[in-house]
Amino acid sequence: MASIAKRPDGRWRARYRDDAGKEHAKHFARKVDAQRWLDEVTASILTGQYVDPRAGKVTFGAYATAWQARQMHRTNTQAAVDSALRVHALPRFGDRPIASIRPSEIQQWVQDLSGKLSPATVRVTYQHLRSVFRAAELDRVIARTPCERVTLPRVERPHVEPLPTAVVLAIQAAMPARWAALVTLMAGTGLRPGEAAGLTIDRVDFLRRILRVDRQLLLTRPHTFGPPKTRSSVRSVPLPQVVVDALAAHIAAYPPGEHGLIFTGRHGGPVNRDDVARSFKAAARVAGAPATARLHALRHYYASLLIRHGESVKVVQARLGHASAKETLDTYSHLWPDSEDLTRAAVDEVLGAAADSARTEAAL
Repeated sequence: MASIAKRPDGRWRARYRDDAGKEHAKHFARKVDAQRWLDEVTASILTGQYVDPRAGKVTFGAYATAWQARQMHRTNTQAAVDSALRVHALPRFGDRPIASIRPSEIQQWVQDLSGKLSPATVRVTYQHLRSVFRAAELDRVIARTPCERVTLPRVERPHVEPLPTAVVLAIQAAMPARWAALVTLMAGTGLRPGEAAGLTIDRVDFLRRILRVDRQLLLTRPHTFGPPKTRSSVRSVPLPQVVVDALAAHIAAYPPGEHGLIFTGRHGGPVNRDDVARSFKAAARVAGAPATARLHALRHYYASLLIRHGESVKVVQARLGHASAKETLDTYSHLWPDSEDLTRAAVDEVLGAAADSARTEAAL
């Protein structure tokens, strides 16, 4: 219900009640302005775009905290969202009324982040911020999200150059004995560091030579198991004999720890991935690997082996647990044989052989 009434001071008071029964009022010098305001409010209600004027006064920090509590994020995602908001978004916008934040301020925030973070990290941090504003828009806390037409830094996908086999073997030899088999496992199965660190003996079928990947060891304190990176990361990976032998020798030397963990830390508990990463970096330096080589390079090495031996995109995607073939091609397309060479070879194999046959018959 809406109405306009003239006040004793000569001003016009327009008022209405929203769906919740709350009354909203505003004063105008002219009646025509009061009517225009009511018409705009009525139109927004009819089109589903109405926003309670008082709702936008809630601070960004308060709304973001409530939003986080409602999400059904995986453990790793939850930690990433919390870090992005707590470290980068809340210090800038936490105390501000959420409706007062403008697109230009979001753009300036992105530019400031770009001066100290990598483009990929800036994009991920922005996506978490955008999710909060998008939820506020859907909740009708704000009329429109300020995260529109924001220019983000360009992410240059690194060119993957797989480590040579000799270097991988040299790294394995230079690793602490407790973790040498971890190198063989990752190079021979393509497991991610967290998947390899969280591997338990009940996930390895030595008889059928199959490894089941359905969880990983999370970077939490204390260490806990969590789901793999994505749903498509749940997979079964065939175990080459060299990996079976390496795991069997490792288990004989270092019996499984709590929960049946195959790889453990120096004191027998869950392996500390930071310790392993530091040991790998030192071993890579001894082996003459590039300074940028990290544990993840073993996953790239595994993918390159599959491609070199003629496996299709779909097979490589399945073995690595990628969400899509596009992700696989975006990362490794340059490792497949050049399509132009394949085209030439295919035509030469058929037409070339036919031409040779025709010339032979003509000569006879």
